[in-house]
Amino acid sequence: MNRAVQTSVICAICALTTAVAPLAANSPLRSHVSFLASDELEGRLTGSAGERIAADYLAGELEKLGAQPLPGSDGFKLPFEFTAGTSDGGTTLGLTSADLDKEWSGTDSVQALSFSENASVTGGVVFAGYGMVVPESQDFGYDSYATLDVEDKIVLVLRYFPEEMDQESRSTLARYSGLRYKALQARERGAKALLVVSGPRSPNAGETVAMTFDTAVAGSGIVAASVGGAVADQLFEFVADQTLDQAQASLDDGNPHVTGFEIPGVELTLDVKVERERRTGHNVVGVLPGGDSASADKPYVVLGAHFDHLGRGKNGNSLARREEAGGVHYGADDNASGAAAALMAAGRLAGMERKRDVVVAFWSGEELGLLGVNAFLDGAESETALDADNTVGYVNLDMVGRMKDNKLTIQAAGSSSVWPRLIEQSNVPVGFDIQAMDDPYLPTDSTAFNGISVPSLNLFTGSHEDYHRPSDTADKINYDDLERIARFSALITYKLANLETAPEFVKVAPRTDRGGNRDTVRAFTGTIPDYSTEVEGLRLSGVIEGGPAAEGGLQEGDVIVEFAGQTIANIYDYTYALDAVKIGEPVHVVFQRDGERMEVTITPRARK
Repeated sequence: MNRAVQTSVICAICALTTAVAPLAANSPLRSHVSFLASDELEGRLTGSAGERIAADYLAGELEKLGAQPLPGSDGFKLPFEFTAGTSDGGTTLGLTSADLDKEWSGTDSVQALSFSENASVTGGVVFAGYGMVVPESQDFGYDSYATLDVEDKIVLVLRYFPEEMDQESRSTLARYSGLRYKALQARERGAKALLVVSGPRSPNAGETVAMTFDTAVAGSGIVAASVGGAVADQLFEFVADQTLDQAQASLDDGNPHVTGFEIPGVELTLDVKVERERRTGHNVVGVLPGGDSASADKPYVVLGAHFDHLGRGKNGNSLARREEAGGVHYGADDNASGAAAALMAAGRLAGMERKRDVVVAFWSGEELGLLGVNAFLDGAESETALDADNTVGYVNLDMVGRMKDNKLTIQAAGSSSVWPRLIEQSNVPVGFDIQAMDDPYLPTDSTAFNGISVPSLNLFTGSHEDYHRPSDTADKINYDDLERIARFSALITYKLANLETAPEFVKVAPRTDRGGNRDTVRAFTGTIPDYSTEVEGLRLSGVIEGGPAAEGGLQEGDVIVEFAGQTIANIYDYTYALDAVKIGEPVHVVFQRDGERMEVTITPRARK
């Protein structure tokens, strides 16, 4: 390194590490958060007018910093298409037998599943119990199709999983009870269609499955719908020796000798119509040239944050209380704070001589399932896509505006052996109490980079009672600490950009005990986990007003150490235990509050 470059680097580090006075009321950082979390943007829902205004604002700020568009792109705004929602366009189910012709319509009787193919199919009917198959690798013998031939048939299955098995068995089965997984099993065995019924002994008994927002544009490769309890009862009138209730009861103790059966003398015609609304979202991406990237083994380092939020909270992710429903979800912490900090960090990095270029990225669609970042990494937007061959690392900021007790959580630190050293060095001038966690499998954009083998970090200051509520407003942001986080992220990005050798990616083995997805986790407790504190147990950052946890007396700061007889060491243990509880049956909870061991009983409700 020549003397001029060395002097430039020293000056750059000085600029990044020099302490500053508390932020003024009109500071750019405050202005960024206040604008992004304003009424004008109406919650920045992906594909909305508010999201487009936010994207224009961020693109303008990048231009002010001297950033350039990615090579091969027309500008800073990079559009992507996504499925904004699904609805039933008039699905019908017809039954034909020797002495009966009947047709059902209306969503109380028959409703498409959101991932269904659009088609009309006709065939005989096979009842396949719970429609589950547990892989042999789990050393747990359960195969609903073991004695059945469902080739070219319509398969009827129960939703969820057996109700009366022991807790350990229920926990195992819960992981394979998602509706998409059941659809896959039916499809792979040649079935024409899948029908799902919420049995009389199950949560949401007799109700059709709501067409929840499904961000996966691709279907399941099979026609699929749910039917109401009355429709299933009608089908069981063709079964000589049992009702649906009796059939479910015989399956619920997990007896492997109880099998499904063909329903004789009946033919069904299922005509599924799924209407998918398509919209366009926008990522905002620019490059801060470094001047020496040609000599680097990998030319890019990426600094990013998502900028979208929930709009008015109508897509199923809102935690708004009854009186807040339909209000603007401002998303000041989630994630105007991360976007503002990334802008400030980019401003500090602009113009500094670096070995690598810095890509500054603002993702949309994060709240809907990491849509924007995945569209970008798929390379659909420009000739220059980021991948493991050209990207040295990724630093993500998500919910960094509500620091408590000087604690900064840094997640995904296990994705490279270089991170502990860079974190320690970058923290010297800011002095955070760092809580480093290895796990890279997170519900935020860094997960997508981990998926393409790029070392990644996610900065996070913890959840809080305003999470996903309209009360997440700009006046509650801790701006002085947010400015420190911006400096920290700029410094670690700067150090990453100047590494002589690209860091090695380390693949962290995913946990096998993560519990289920929304289809499998049936119980609602109203607890809000705190992901920023590393304690033995599950610390709560809050409880939902009117939920079972609040009614039972749990509150913010409590640490759950035992739930339904299972020891809880972390969030995964808790989700795993939640899979197995029974709706409406009291659950014993042991927790710690201010160092004192306490106990309560809560009664989980069915998750709709």
